[in-house]
Amino acid sequence: MRPKKEKIKQEESALSSRVIKEEKRVELPKLEERVEGRDKEQRVRRRKVTWGVDNVQALAGRVGSDIPERYIRPERQNEYAHSNSSSDGCAGVGSIPIIDYNKLTDPNFSDEEAAKLHSACQEWGFFQVVNHGVPGDILYKMKQDTEGFFKLPLEEKESVAQLPGHLEGYGQAFVLSEKQKLDWGDMLFIGTLPSHIRQTRFWPTNSHSFSETIDKYSTEVKRVSDILFRKISENLGLGQGKLYEMFDDGILALRFNYYPPCPRPEEVLGISPHSDGNGLTLLLQVSDFPGLQIRRKGRWFTVEVIPGAFVCNVGDIVEILSNGRYKSVEHRAVVSERNERISVAAFRTLNVGDTVGPISELVQGEEVLYKTLPFEEYLKMLTGSKLEGRSNIDRMKMDA
Repeated sequence: MRPKKEKIKQEESALSSRVIKEEKRVELPKLEERVEGRDKEQRVRRRKVTWGVDNVQALAGRVGSDIPERYIRPERQNEYAHSNSSSDGCAGVGSIPIIDYNKLTDPNFSDEEAAKLHSACQEWGFFQVVNHGVPGDILYKMKQDTEGFFKLPLEEKESVAQLPGHLEGYGQAFVLSEKQKLDWGDMLFIGTLPSHIRQTRFWPTNSHSFSETIDKYSTEVKRVSDILFRKISENLGLGQGKLYEMFDDGILALRFNYYPPCPRPEEVLGISPHSDGNGLTLLLQVSDFPGLQIRRKGRWFTVEVIPGAFVCNVGDIVEILSNGRYKSVEHRAVVSERNERISVAAFRTLNVGDTVGPISELVQGEEVLYKTLPFEEYLKMLTGSKLEGRSNIDRMKMDA
């Protein structure tokens, strides 16, 4: 009878571990304290007291050419002084690699396209994905509803405003000091997958169908990125399932970006130079006006807008997991004097209970370059720091 009792205890223990892990995942949105039951005016007032940040879209409509000093970037003036660049202030247009999703999933072409993906991740850290199969009506609705949200009166947009110390909602992100330089842009950030992390109080209500569009779009983005994870995993010599399984029940979040026109665009930035702290990013460029720039060999290159394509980039977590075989890349957004720019970034990352660190199969017989941390600790470090180059990845290096 002992062996049978022992087996029952083991099964009960395994079940308990699974339940605890699932409970932790449900609690993810509560990693930062949530303040419930506050009316709209109190939320906005506390947000502005905490961060001292004005709504940039409203600010752009009233300041004329007199831009507040907190938005002026001296490094951009130096950049212009030492560059014979085009009028948008970049050193050139970067023809980043283009990956054909159809070929990547077609047995007749997959090996060749996977090799292109490997080269893109290794040499660029950025690539565009075309022919990904996301229905055109979903892309159209996502663009239409996003544009509609940012056209709403400020009062309506602030009905889904961020709470103090909280990332989700409408406002600005990573503003940690009253003296910190600010980005010329506003954003809406929401978690969408797994469905139990959704805080729908922060979801836009300007369109009856927006929630449905977000749901469909998130499902499609996950489908596309799942295949990318499988191919990246295989390219790293891990087999298709390794990275896919790590990120399969991870978090998918959307960041809707709005960069209003600026009378002195050469002196500001839509978003500060940074690398993404997640695993993989898929960006939909809603506007035809280009503004995303990547740093390559010490120069800034503008990424062209390919209608309907996803601009994808390797995040810090994949760099860490691969022990540096693939590198995350610094990027930023510039703005225009006359044109607004809108984009939607989808972030795939891990979840509570996971670990961020080099995969053991990839460090056998070689130096371990990065630390290993519980995802909760990594996330706290990430959200507690301002966007500043590759500072997040630098903090994760063994010699930091």
